[in-house]
Amino acid sequence: MFPVGLYYCFRELSDANIFVILYSVTSIYFAGVMVRLMLVLAPIMCIMSGIGISTTLSTYMKNIESGDVIPATVKNKKKAADYPIKSEIATVMVTIVAIFLTTFVFHCTWVTSEAYSSPSIVLAARGHDGNRIIFDDFREAYNWLKFNTPEDAKIMSWWDYGYQLTAMANRTILVDNNTWNNTHISRVGQAMASPEEHSYTIMKELDVDYVLVIFGGMSGYSSDDINKFLWMIRIGGSTLKEFTSRRA
Repeated sequence: MFPVGLYYCFRELSDANIFVILYSVTSIYFAGVMVRLMLVLAPIMCIMSGIGISTTLSTYMKNIESGDVIPATVKNKKKAADYPIKSEIATVMVTIVAIFLTTFVFHCTWVTSEAYSSPSIVLAARGHDGNRIIFDDFREAYNWLKFNTPEDAKIMSWWDYGYQLTAMANRTILVDNNTWNNTHISRVGQAMASPEEHSYTIMKELDVDYVLVIFGGMSGYSSDDINKFLWMIRIGGSTLKEFTSRRA
């Protein structure tokens, strides 16, 4: 219903509607650039859908005839001649919107139970045969680091796993989900994306003891470090000139 709400805002331009239009367009653009900004898109998506549903129901609800007898004036006769099945069409449209809203409630309940009811550490998926597969590799890896590495060990990993390593493995990490230090994240990206000789030099510079690499090839986990490798290259290359100029 987002396009419907956008259409109604364009049809009746005002200061409030122009603000909503600009908010929605910019949110769609930035959410398409970075998927995490879907959180910014969600509020305006709900607002625009609400405008679309509210305006649609208001338009058609007033065309549904009640049981009251309306005086047969010339104006009423002319409207009846122009729209002979006005009430039937309005009833169909209201019914369609009601079915749409009902199915949306069931859809949201299903998505919540399937996608958002599991902790991010223990992942669940469906196999080709329909069986439920549990990925417990993250918890096991953090547990191994906690009991098999020195307490003062420094772990290098991509920033996605920073908070989890700190909380569950209780080890010092180089970058975390705060992502405020872009230069530091860039350096880790260079270490991840460079040849072994250059990566070893960067790791010695950062005083790294262990490196955590996520590979989902055997288990079928798609959001591994190979899938994020493009971002390692992009972020790592964003400050490459700065480090090159320093060495020169």
